[in-house]
Amino acid sequence: MATNQPKRGSENDDCSFLPLVHDIIKCMDKDSQDVHQELVKFKTRIHEAREQIGAMPGIDMSLSEQQHELETLREQVRTKNQLLQKYKSLCMFEVPKAS
Repeated sequence: MATNQPKRGSENDDCSFLPLVHDIIKCMDKDSQDVHQELVKFKTRIHEAREQIGAMPGIDMSLSEQQHELETLREQVRTKNQLLQKYKSLCMFEVPKAS
C-alpha cells in the first residue's frame, strides 16, 4: 500500500492545457515569433503532468487491485466507526463540566 504522497505546490496543481493552447493559437494568428516559446511551455507542462501521473500512489496497481484495496479501506473505516460507537455507548468517559 503506497501512502507516501508527494507534497504538491500550487504551481503543480494546475494541469490545465487549454490556456497554453489558446496562447499558441493567438501567436499563430498574429504570425508572431513567440510560437516556439509557447510550444516549449506546452511541452514542459505535458512533461510535468506525465511526471505527476507517474508519481501518483497506486498507479502501478491494476484496476482490480485498486478496487480490492478500496474495499479493504472501506471495511476498516466501517469497523473503526463501529468501535467508536461502541466505546461512546459504554459511558466510561467522564466529561468534566465547565464551571
